[in-house]
Amino acid sequence: MNRTRRLFFTLPVAALIFSACGAPTSASFAGALPMNITVNELNDRINAKTDIYVLDVRSPEEYTQDGHVIGSILIPLPELATRLAEIPKDRPIAAFCRSGNRSKVAQDLLLSNGFTNVTNVTGGIGAWRNANLPTEY
Repeated sequence: MNRTRRLFFTLPVAALIFSACGAPTSASFAGALPMNITVNELNDRINAKTDIYVLDVRSPEEYTQDGHVIGSILIPLPELATRLAEIPKDRPIAAFCRSGNRSKVAQDLLLSNGFTNVTNVTGGIGAWRNANLPTEY
């Protein structure tokens, strides 16, 4: 293979390898969210400055006492059905609670009401705090 031809094939492969390494970018998070993500995956999306809407469905007491994800929006699960208009349909949504159970219920409610890009954060605030991720009180 001559040198020009080898260079023609080597450069694109090298570019792909190097672009796959390193921190995720907001472009790498394009598209629909998976049904479930971990707290570390949520933190990566927040750090990549993606336009993710973090919906906390715990009680106000839990939100204050146990801490919460910085920038998250509190809408307790019992109020969610009557407050759907407050939630943007044009942004990806990460539903968050104490352990992942109420957020799964919230995810199902949102999906059944026309929201299309909703994920459940598994492990909730317990997993978030155990991972030593930034928490606001």
